[in-house]
Amino acid sequence: MGEVTTSLQRPVTNEGRSRLVRHVDSFEIQPPTPSPHNGVPRSAWARARRRVSRWHRPYTAILLLLDFAAAAFASFTAIRTFDQATAGFHEAQNDPTWFHTVAFVLLPLGWLTILWFSGAYDRRCLGLGPDEFKRVIRAGVAVCAAVSFLAFATKTDLSRFTVGTALLLALLLILLGRILTRFVLHVMRRNTQQAAHRMVLVGTLPECLEVYTAVTRNPAAGLVPVAIHITDGYAAAKGVQTPVPVYAGRDVLALVREVGGDTIAVCGSASAEPGELRRLAWQLEGSGVDLVVAPQLTDIAGPRVHIRPIEGLPLLHVEEPTLSGPALLAKNMMDRVAAGLGLLALIPVFIVIAIAIRISDPGPVFFRQPRVGHEGHTFRVWKFRTMYVDAEDRLASLVDQNETDGMLFKMKQDPRVFPVGRFLRASSLDELPQLINVLMGEMSLVGPRPLPADDGDFLGDVRRRLLVRPGMTGLWQVSGRSDLSWDEAVRLDLYYVDNWSLAYDLSILWRTVGVVLARKGAY
Repeated sequence: MGEVTTSLQRPVTNEGRSRLVRHVDSFEIQPPTPSPHNGVPRSAWARARRRVSRWHRPYTAILLLLDFAAAAFASFTAIRTFDQATAGFHEAQNDPTWFHTVAFVLLPLGWLTILWFSGAYDRRCLGLGPDEFKRVIRAGVAVCAAVSFLAFATKTDLSRFTVGTALLLALLLILLGRILTRFVLHVMRRNTQQAAHRMVLVGTLPECLEVYTAVTRNPAAGLVPVAIHITDGYAAAKGVQTPVPVYAGRDVLALVREVGGDTIAVCGSASAEPGELRRLAWQLEGSGVDLVVAPQLTDIAGPRVHIRPIEGLPLLHVEEPTLSGPALLAKNMMDRVAAGLGLLALIPVFIVIAIAIRISDPGPVFFRQPRVGHEGHTFRVWKFRTMYVDAEDRLASLVDQNETDGMLFKMKQDPRVFPVGRFLRASSLDELPQLINVLMGEMSLVGPRPLPADDGDFLGDVRRRLLVRPGMTGLWQVSGRSDLSWDEAVRLDLYYVDNWSLAYDLSILWRTVGVVLARKGAY
């Protein structure tokens, strides 16, 4: 059992540190010994040479090697492609040493230097989120500018096609290398929990448990909570089940070292006392332990959050969601054009599917059902029929076998689905006719999933999902589809509504391809 312990009491066994669910049932609290560290400057030689978390060091070394190799290979490809590659290097015909040094050594080293100064190797952006790729692209623009400036300053007439090919190919290869290394990193984190940060959550128990749920929802993020240090006293934790051991009245830094952590996450109002967070930061100086703050602000993406310091007070400014304007107009145009082209290209596929459905079960090829759309307007969705014609009549006898919660009825082995329909569902081909709804402006390529019109009143938070058009695919589809609970599906839909962007839509469309091919959660 995970117990609330103190500086005089240690966990009884290593089992108490596992991630199994424990029950808080006993405690002994002694006021923590105040840390002697009070922010007085220390000698730089006393600082920790290495951080406790060191997974990023070999990862960065691999990125450096891959980036250098990518830049060198891009130069080699450009030189082999264009006959005028040596233009501007007049001595290259007799002695190509200097030309090859520039192409295969100096230019790749220039890439690494600019990538480094652009923050592309910053451990805080490695492995998760789009910021790493943005920094690589900014570095690519800087390399192009630097090469252009040097050529102009030295009056060197370089081969434009050669230089352009080398730089563009290098950028693409570097981005590809980042994608592959990130994929390997995520696999390691999901399967072995290696290359991850071991976190100690500090705050009230409800706040810590909320942060625990958020950070463990995505194992690829590499955040593994190993302990909770509560600040609201043992009474708040008595009788509460916790997934990790709970402690109280301990020196936080000593607790981190005891449980093998490398990161302290201050949750919510744990730092409500003036100066408390600052003193904790002082205490961690030179310890190699990272400090992060998890404010009471969930399901809001980074682009909507800006830090604006006022007289030393960092204020989090939250922008309103973008539910109108040029970006929404561009989204609608992209939807209509893509839907029109998609319908034209898929006519042969539609004919084959229609024949297969009619052979499997005589009846209509398409299934039309009322769904709730933008701002509560009802429309009829287009789908290929995947069930026998008497499916609705047989539903009443299967209600008690529903395998999902919430508004939808789902069964992994639904007897109302005929064999061809089962294949269409698993491959998501039954959704393709919804391109007609997209073309008519009733749906979007990406958005919350459209729900049947007779399955609820859409009260409370659920109604917010009606602020945007429903989509053929969405965040819920690339995050588990039918395997998700109703509450989780609603949370993902609301997150999309509050944080959507064109780039986010393209990301979801790209992820949809992988999910459809893997047939995960489709039944």
